[in-house]
Amino acid sequence: MQINVLKSKIHKVKVTGCELNYVGSITIDESLVDAANLVIGEKVQVVNINNGERLETYVINGKKDSGEITLNGPAARKVQKGDEIIIISYCTLDFEEAKKFKPTILFPKNNFLK
Repeated sequence: MQINVLKSKIHKVKVTGCELNYVGSITIDESLVDAANLVIGEKVQVVNINNGERLETYVINGKKDSGEITLNGPAARKVQKGDEIIIISYCTLDFEEAKKFKPTILFPKNNFLK
């Protein structure tokens, strides 16, 4: 049996931009992408702490060490600049493997790793 489990989480980062006239996705600072063990193009769930909205999109690379978190395309309607969000990814693992798996969880300070 296989189950879906938390793979990566970037907890409580601030949205730095909203680009409605863009194809879609979430732009995340490259340093956060790497530290969170995310892959460009990976599906993520975005949870808006300010208004309770939840959405799914995919990751694109932002400028390294910029602190950028930009929601693009239709997702830009679900957030406002300054909102705090949680970015989550999941993976599918064998049941026994999932019991031992340790997700990557980040708690950045002001959108930067310290």
